[in-house]
Amino acid sequence: IAGFNLEGPASRPVLIRVVGPALAAYGVAGALVDPRLTLFRGDTLIATNDDWEKNSGATAATFSALGAFALPSGSKDAALFLNLSPGACTDRTSCAAGTTGIALIELYDAGPL
Repeated sequence: IAGFNLEGPASRPVLIRVVGPALAAYGVAGALVDPRLTLFRGDTLIATNDDWEKNSGATAATFSALGAFALPSGSKDAALFLNLSPGACTDRTSCAAGTTGIALIELYDAGPL
């Protein structure tokens, strides 16, 4: 579980990523094989993603524009690109394959792109 608080007077675009399989390219052993990103505000589900290229709003161009390293096409890493209103949120990362492992959770303030 990772939490963050978005401050300010208005909604803003953010990129949230849960990187597991792509960590192997950086020598990380035991990475989470199929992370699922599930974003909550309190007990209210905001959004979820399992496999960044499917229904995430995130693209390779978004990653590049924000300075995030590329994720391989077809990888099982998870991401969400969305507008969030101010307030506290949590990502409750799990594994779609039902296993455990190491994952990197990233948050990028996309501001105006």
